Amino acid sequence: MQEKRGKAKRRGLLLRIGIAVEAAGICTAVLFFTHTQEEAASETLSTDTRLYDESGGTSRDYITWVDFNVTSDAMRCALQYDLDTYGSDIHIDWIALLAYAGCRGGGEFSSKSLSYIRDLAERMKNSETTVEKLSNELSYFDYYYEAYSAVLGGYVGEYEIERQAEDGSTAMERVYGVKVFSPIAKGFGYNDYDDFGASRSYGYSRPHLGHDMMGVIGTPIVAIESGYVEALGWNRYGGWRIGIRSFDGRRYYYYAHLRQNYPYAEGLAEGSVVTAGDVIGYMGHTGYSTTENTNNIEVVHLHWGLQLIFDESQKDGNNEIWVDCYDLTNFLSRYRSEVEKVGDTREWIRSVPMTDPAVADYLAQ
Repeated sequence: MQEKRGKAKRRGLLLRIGIAVEAAGICTAVLFFTHTQEEAASETLSTDTRLYDESGGTSRDYITWVDFNVTSDAMRCALQYDLDTYGSDIHIDWIALLAYAGCRGGGEFSSKSLSYIRDLAERMKNSETTVEKLSNELSYFDYYYEAYSAVLGGYVGEYEIERQAEDGSTAMERVYGVKVFSPIAKGFGYNDYDDFGASRSYGYSRPHLGHDMMGVIGTPIVAIESGYVEALGWNRYGGWRIGIRSFDGRRYYYYAHLRQNYPYAEGLAEGSVVTAGDVIGYMGHTGYSTTENTNNIEVVHLHWGLQLIFDESQKDGNNEIWVDCYDLTNFLSRYRSEVEKVGDTREWIRSVPMTDPAVADYLAQ
């Protein structure tokens, strides 16, 4: 197993070197790599050898591996150009900026990445290049654009949110901007660090494929993105957990170790449709037990993970793609959903109503 993982890392390094060389204008060969992946809530192992799968003789290829190394600084830098140019003649897509920076850095992000983003944004403003030209000029641009769109595709857009006027009256206002939230409600503290890939041993030895946010029991957990509840109930690894799928099917959000006895928001069930920022559950430390409703996790925390799905064969089994959520969590920390307690109950609800058009579109299907 260690030999396989060592080979995977070496192939991944060769791939990134090849992309970086191409970005400098030097011809390179396409490299393929193998990477090993395990989900914390299953006992399966993934071994993929290609970025795109062409199995089955079909012409529809799909991505089989993503290393999401985009920093929160890069996301914020690219986002600002998107927000500033919305509604103008040239609207700059923040994901295109990130895809270009990914090409220039061979998939790695550093302080130079911000220069790449700013340089491209200025060239796009001056009509010196377009997304179409980048796609034709850089072989890996389409890969990075699709991969980063899978992670960030539902994060920015138009939505309606309640605003209060000076006279105290409220009305729904249509705006364009970030329409996702931190999983921890506003006003509730937490501690975290980058623990993706750390060793876990309960049940079997495996890497940690998510992000832990330590806090206090009962902290309201909110939906990061709008979507529908695909899984809800007990899992011996994650305890009381929730799985929410984005409407485009590309993202599966996994929230685990929820509170004993009262893990979920009232009325939440499989099939429920939620809007980003809705309270969905409460922090706890359940899990690591085959007995339901057991607190067997030492530290109270939320484990949240993000799985990417380019083909349904990747949802469960040997081909799952989980990404490092540390920088995503940092990015989302500026967007916290306000909540309020419901009387003397243990329930919390969101304070500021929001309407996501994606919800209405999904329900209309």
